[in-house]
Amino acid sequence: MRSVSTHAINWQRPELAGEEWEFFKHPAKQSFYEQHGITWEAIAAAFGSGHLVAYPRSGEIGGLPVRLAYHEYADYCRYLAKAKRGYRLNYNRMEEALQRDHELTMPAAIVLRAGGEALLFSGYRRLCLAWNYGMVPFVWLVDLRSE
Repeated sequence: MRSVSTHAINWQRPELAGEEWEFFKHPAKQSFYEQHGITWEAIAAAFGSGHLVAYPRSGEIGGLPVRLAYHEYADYCRYLAKAKRGYRLNYNRMEEALQRDHELTMPAAIVLRAGGEALLFSGYRRLCLAWNYGMVPFVWLVDLRSE
């Protein structure tokens, strides 16, 4: 999938490997996993069946609320622009590469869907990059049916 403005981002299927911290350690996400009875094994089993979906800047995807979407510009200012240098540095590198090359290929952010809602699992900086350049990014939507 491809997002285009005066710059372009080509979105690819992300890898789940290396995202364990988001499941086991991220404090703000634990209630979502607990509420829906989600295990790491369930995410790994469903991951391959995910698909790329456009995610316009919003707190919803496909009519479902997305926890931790942080989609408003004020959220960007709070969680990324004013974040500690280490967290911000990766975003700055992506932005510089996009400005220099006018095109990037990146893994899509990951969104988990369960029980009538969703969770931005990983990839917030990549979403912000696209949103801040007027693009509609694509996310890897993983369905973890727990209804």
